[in-house]
Amino acid sequence: MSTKPVVVYGASGYTGRLICEYLRELNVPFVAAGRNKDLLQEVVGRIPGIETAEYDIVEVEHTVEALTELFDGARVVCNTVGPFIKLGFEVAEACLATGAHYLDTTGEQDWVMAVRERFAADYQEKGLLLAPGIAQMYTTGEIAAQIALETPGLDTLDVLVLWKGFPTNASTETIFTILKADWFHLAENQYVKLDPLSRWDVVVPGQHELGLTVPWGGTSHPVWFKDDPRVANVKVQGGVMNRPVMEAVVATTAAVESDIKTLPRDQWDDALAEVAKAWSTGMPPRENPRLNTSVDSVHASGPLGRKHVVIHGNSNYKQTGLLQAWAAMSLLQQPPLRAGFASGCQAFGHRQLLGVLRQFGLVLDPVVTEHR
Repeated sequence: MSTKPVVVYGASGYTGRLICEYLRELNVPFVAAGRNKDLLQEVVGRIPGIETAEYDIVEVEHTVEALTELFDGARVVCNTVGPFIKLGFEVAEACLATGAHYLDTTGEQDWVMAVRERFAADYQEKGLLLAPGIAQMYTTGEIAAQIALETPGLDTLDVLVLWKGFPTNASTETIFTILKADWFHLAENQYVKLDPLSRWDVVVPGQHELGLTVPWGGTSHPVWFKDDPRVANVKVQGGVMNRPVMEAVVATTAAVESDIKTLPRDQWDDALAEVAKAWSTGMPPRENPRLNTSVDSVHASGPLGRKHVVIHGNSNYKQTGLLQAWAAMSLLQQPPLRAGFASGCQAFGHRQLLGVLRQFGLVLDPVVTEHR
């Protein structure tokens, strides 16, 4: 049973450690949980100033029963253990059983769809928040989209998410997990399947060089806006700013389509694991705000209007850690704006989340251009 109000599950990972770090800064007691106590103690013990935090370290098996026992007494769970389509159901079920709000950092569109279908009604009935994907990769872009939608009459969102750096081991595993799934964008409020081999040359705000982007699994945005009456169309593209890396991503995706997806379905996981292993580079260094920048750009349009919103930021994993920690702190003090399935902006307000990122120096003021 947890004696602290927040559980960070997967605290020994890159993002989990950052969530713990920001919980310390926000003075929120927490449990750092995971499947290896020694690794948890080593990682959490290196957080600067951790001696001033109120926390416990708990080793737990990844079963509904063990997680339910751990979450009993907690009010919020920040889940970083992915791939979520493989490992998320047990955590969401345990949160529901114990009455804890569920937050995660997913980048998997199929998981967002699945968790909504399976758990949304039950979470809403209990007044609990079910918020997958509270992370820079999607939430900061959603903030830009919501700012664009403050102007009535704009029903189409063209979203660009780019960052400078290299994925963590967990993010790399997620990237290869989503290659197994179908990807969708939103067209006239209907899910339309994307070509996994799609690629685009894009104009990146703030630089002269063109960027290379891919559908990035479809992202969470089409799911979040599916039932928003203001929005009919959502298309998202993303990637890293290093073009050679993106060229390699495109080539790898093509190889997966031709060499792996033609194999029997029960052989996909092992074959993808071998490809992912070749991509693994170990844990990346702690982010440097001078080097690890991010750009979230949204073109919103309608029959009689255009609006462009750009948010320049830095340290995308730090943005994720802060968003998770602040969301947990907020839930300890007041109910979310929306219970049940909701995005970060729908649950806490996009202007509020923007203010939090600004407060900690992780994004600039949005650049907004409007034509009507």
